[in-house]
Amino acid sequence: MSVKHTPTDIVHKGQKGGKTGCGTDTTEHPTHWTNTNASITCDKNGCKN
Repeated sequence: MSVKHTPTDIVHKGQKGGKTGCGTDTTEHPTHWTNTNASITCDKNGCKN
């Protein structure tokens, strides 16, 4: 599963309501995140590998 940060259009590994692969907390601004099936575009450790 992947989650998209709508303000930046970056897709992270993880899901809404938790933490992304790179450690970003998706509960801080829940309206900025949507679950998606898009390919991951985040280049940070934990998301890209």
